[in-house]
Amino acid sequence: MSATFTPSRAERAQRRAFAAMLALPPRARRALDRHPDIVDGLHLDHDTHVGLRIMAKLEQPEFDQLPVAQARRQLALESWLFAGRTTLIGSAHELTIPGEGGSIPARLYRPAQPKVGNDPRPRALLIYFHGGGWVLGDVDTHDSGCRFLCAHAAVAVLNVGYRLAPEHRFPAAVTDAVAAFRWAHEHAHDLGIDPERIAVGGDSAGGNLASVVAQVTNREGGPMPSFQLLGVPVTQMAAPTRSREQFATGYFLTKANMDWYEAHYLGEADPTDVRASPLLADDLAGLPPAYVAVAGFDVLRDEGIAYAEKLRAAGVPVTLRVQEDAIHSMLTMLAAPLGRRVLAETAAALRVGLLV
Repeated sequence: MSATFTPSRAERAQRRAFAAMLALPPRARRALDRHPDIVDGLHLDHDTHVGLRIMAKLEQPEFDQLPVAQARRQLALESWLFAGRTTLIGSAHELTIPGEGGSIPARLYRPAQPKVGNDPRPRALLIYFHGGGWVLGDVDTHDSGCRFLCAHAAVAVLNVGYRLAPEHRFPAAVTDAVAAFRWAHEHAHDLGIDPERIAVGGDSAGGNLASVVAQVTNREGGPMPSFQLLGVPVTQMAAPTRSREQFATGYFLTKANMDWYEAHYLGEADPTDVRASPLLADDLAGLPPAYVAVAGFDVLRDEGIAYAEKLRAAGVPVTLRVQEDAIHSMLTMLAAPLGRRVLAETAAALRVGLLV
């Protein structure tokens, strides 16, 4: 649980209620979904559909309808509600990374299990940038997912708390993300990390930052990440895609949410700047291999697919995984079977990408 977030008694009861529902046998849970959600032949996960219906009945305001401070607490609550059980790892400790705008908070996780066989190499590392539209979220809201990836991919994970908008608008988050990668690479020996096996990754806005770090370091001549793990990434500001309209409401992340996030993040900045919209970069050749995971019921689905296809066309090795039954928050819902399945696949992709 976040040190800055304390759930109320009612919120604790809400978490217990969701846990009880998810503890029912699969057949019983499917029976709760009396009117399955099917769009273009895609079937929304039953548990997710029921959960969305319950959340809708609670009539909580959308993030874009709240002051920023309240929206941040709301995301912390939802992250805690669906975080699931804490995954056991070897260790986790806080550290700070020097940045242009001051110290960047981060948390470094190490696996409990020893390296396989007599592998003489230092550990591989994933540098993880959390989601939340560059406005919400922090190291704590994404702690459970980072622990899971650490344990199941058998890699170290550096969870980075980059600066948030609107207090720090674009390109502050980009500057911090690049600084975190370069710091980790420069201090790889001290961290016990293999400098040749450092991946960047994240979900949503974090996926955006990971892709931008890869592009920036490639353009500037390296060093560059060895792998990209892009979960439900934002790849173009105000992307004119069908999925942004098709799933505009009712599937956790809304089009109005995205408009609010992008306005807070960009301010008066140019939305076509490739550090904000990596899909618009002219040349993606030479970027590291990528795993791109998108959700079938997500406003960001189409731009994620478009970025994977553009990477592939530029000769970059890409694995595109469309989780057809999932919503945008699929990487942050470990309490649910779907979330565990998606994160397990993501961890497997990370192992392959980093040659663990």
